[in-house]
Amino acid sequence: MLTAFARAFKTPDLRKKLLFTLGVIVLYRLGSHIPVPGVSYKNVPVCVDQAGSSNGLFGLVNMFSGGALLQITIFALGIMPYITASIIFQLLTVVIPKLENLKKEGQAGTAKITQYTRYLTVALAILQGTGLVATARSGALFQGCTVASQIVPDRSIFTTVVMVITMTAGTCVVMWLGELITDRGIGNGMSILMFVSIAAGFIPALWRIKVQGKILDGWVEFGVVILVGLAMVALVVFVEQAQRRIPVQYAKRMIGRRAYGGTSTYIPLKVNQAGVIPVIFASSLLYIPALVVQFSGSTAGWATWIQKHFVKGDHPYYIAAYFLLIVFFAFFYVAISFNPEEVADNMKNYGGFIPGIRAGRPTAEYLSYVLNRITWPGSLYLGLIALVPTMALAGFGANQNFPFGGTSILIIVGVGLETVKQIESQLQQRHYEGFLH
Repeated sequence: MLTAFARAFKTPDLRKKLLFTLGVIVLYRLGSHIPVPGVSYKNVPVCVDQAGSSNGLFGLVNMFSGGALLQITIFALGIMPYITASIIFQLLTVVIPKLENLKKEGQAGTAKITQYTRYLTVALAILQGTGLVATARSGALFQGCTVASQIVPDRSIFTTVVMVITMTAGTCVVMWLGELITDRGIGNGMSILMFVSIAAGFIPALWRIKVQGKILDGWVEFGVVILVGLAMVALVVFVEQAQRRIPVQYAKRMIGRRAYGGTSTYIPLKVNQAGVIPVIFASSLLYIPALVVQFSGSTAGWATWIQKHFVKGDHPYYIAAYFLLIVFFAFFYVAISFNPEEVADNMKNYGGFIPGIRAGRPTAEYLSYVLNRITWPGSLYLGLIALVPTMALAGFGANQNFPFGGTSILIIVGVGLETVKQIESQLQQRHYEGFLH
């Protein structure tokens, strides 16, 4: 692998792409530490130390921002508004015929949808930025911190507007940096930035577990976390690479004096066809009740019940609801992202068929049957992986700080594999050995 790295940097154009990607990553991490105007930064570190590490309500957004959310920096919102906008348009493409037609128009239609996604990203950034500023001003961002209400000492409208505009501009810059990596660097830019954000929090989280540990000064807990993390990485790599290959045969056709077709290929159906999106959907949906209770300030019976069962994240009701939502969204997303009837029609139009299965409706039914069967283990796997942060090391008191689990490990492994594959393909084009050989 080290030899492959050396050969990648010896290739001029590949070296230029790698260095460009690294340069953008450095800029992104610098922006994650530049403060937003109007925030008292002598109080921020105090609150982060007192309550930031256990803040489950904003944990997902903070993870995607690489810790910038709780630091309230210009990149506090990170890539999350763009991810949300992309998912929304992916769902709307199935529901709205106009967007579906745009998607079928090819590159021009895709560019138009990308433009709409950018507009929605800005709108979501304004909305989330306003919510973050309001939460920081009320002191609810750091529950349990003695100086939480003094994070934003200036309560004027001008300061609030400046803070929201700054964070919205930061989100636009992050979106631009991601597109730069996609165009001129290596890999998908947004995925790379997500990878960097999550990886930035790994070392502090691991060290926090060691500091909070009780057995042999925390080294036993630290060692257990490393072993569990390695086992989970191996499991995620195994399942993410697993796929069911459905063979497809194309009939030979004579056009004039030339023969076309007659080739054999396959349809790769991944065990985890939905990726990490069901986990993000379920996490976001379960944050809504806690947010409603937090901003309403109600002490009614329903608010107390939600506060007891759905805020901390380790109650059996929360765990059961989280698991069931992940399974549901896994099937839901697979249903809207893979259309067996459309695939069967395309195969029929181009003379393709599955051996032993008639073309047309029987092919669609067969694809749907296979897809449902492999989605069950994929959805159960997603649910179990996502629950590891809640359930693992509960006896050590580190359940909320476990870094190797849920969304983080899925994104880290998935993006890492895809990026390595892209570098390897470029190396193989130049007759070099890649990373995976």
